Amino acid sequence: MAFDTHMRRGHPIVLSLIILFSIIELAISAWLTSRFNTYHNYFSLTERDTTRFLLFASIWTIVFSGAYMFFFFSLPGHVLSSVASHVLFLFLTWIFWTAGAASITAALGGGLNCNSQFVFVYCGQLNALEGFAWVIWILITFAILTVLIRGIVAARRGDGMRGPLIA
Repeated sequence: MAFDTHMRRGHPIVLSLIILFSIIELAISAWLTSRFNTYHNYFSLTERDTTRFLLFASIWTIVFSGAYMFFFFSLPGHVLSSVASHVLFLFLTWIFWTAGAASITAALGGGLNCNSQFVFVYCGQLNALEGFAWVIWILITFAILTVLIRGIVAARRGDGMRGPLIA
């Protein structure tokens, strides 16, 4: 039962942090996308397209994390609050953030030193975009590992992966 208490407290905290950092990522990527669309001053198509993908990933994460937080509190016995549903959502979101964070890192060459480079126009914003993408990836990785552990506990209890996140 101690794990249930941790899940009741930790689930909203982790999802709130994911939403918070996704909102920050949304603001940065939307601003960069707006600038790239207006001035066409991106260094490469990879930089532009990765910024757009991170905009999509942040919107996806905000919408679905908010929905899962609602399901967690309002419909605890519903299929959308199940371990399997959380694993599916978190795994797909993890794939998006892995692709986005790795792609922006590759496009920037692993990070930019804004004092010594003059190629990338929005150096500070691109560094922030990369950093927050990796922070979100770490949070989602933590969340999916926790839900997988919870799934193992639910399977041993006899509920299976379709069982609720909280017993």
